[in-house]
Amino acid sequence: MTDAAMDPISAVAPRLAGRASSSQRWSNLMFVHWRVDAALVAPLLPEGLAPDEFDGTSWVGLIPFVLDRATVFGSPPIPYFGTFVEVNVRLYAVDANGRRGVVFVSLEASRLAAVLAARALFSIPYMWSRTRLEVAAGEYRYTSRRHLAAAAHTDIVVRPTARPVVGDPLADFLTARWALFTRTRGRTMHLRNHHEPWELFQAELISLDDTLLAVAGFPGLAGRAPDSVLYSPGVTTWFGAAG
Repeated sequence: MTDAAMDPISAVAPRLAGRASSSQRWSNLMFVHWRVDAALVAPLLPEGLAPDEFDGTSWVGLIPFVLDRATVFGSPPIPYFGTFVEVNVRLYAVDANGRRGVVFVSLEASRLAAVLAARALFSIPYMWSRTRLEVAAGEYRYTSRRHLAAAAHTDIVVRPTARPVVGDPLADFLTARWALFTRTRGRTMHLRNHHEPWELFQAELISLDDTLLAVAGFPGLAGRAPDSVLYSPGVTTWFGAAG
């Protein structure tokens, strides 16, 4: 597929096609990314998808953040079950119609009810884990250890800077993603989302002790210095109908 046939990368989200079905607040996000060969990504994607590439390579992201203020069909924010730390491993894909989106290999979360609901409704690979965030001296430390599989864990420390990131094509490619793909009930679904443009800042990876990337299919990646580290204070996100 040629670039001309693909959806353009835009820091401004297109509007949802109808009424939003749910919303969430995503706060204190760390976008840590590595370049990888597209041939390593392709086998991990749902049927009908191909790796989305930037500058000749595909990319793997390790993204920790705080999810809260979750609502469903206009409900008030859901207490307790709608608030947790999440750490996900994600890839970037494009379908035959040129639609871009995120593919999640795994998502660690500490609320079992949320894990079961996401798996049952959309086959999104949430994993029940003990996740935490500690903030001290300007550094954010996210930790996760998967229940019943303690070998799947991460301990990541990132220090944001005050240096903004604006008009960076790579940053837009990695963060301006307005859909996710998931394979459920025999078909690959395209689930849309909408939020305000990211406020992004350069960040520094202080330390990383991680096996989630290896478990996802990328052994040795956590031992390499990342190719991009970004921070965002967060956005409120709305989700639309599947397509």
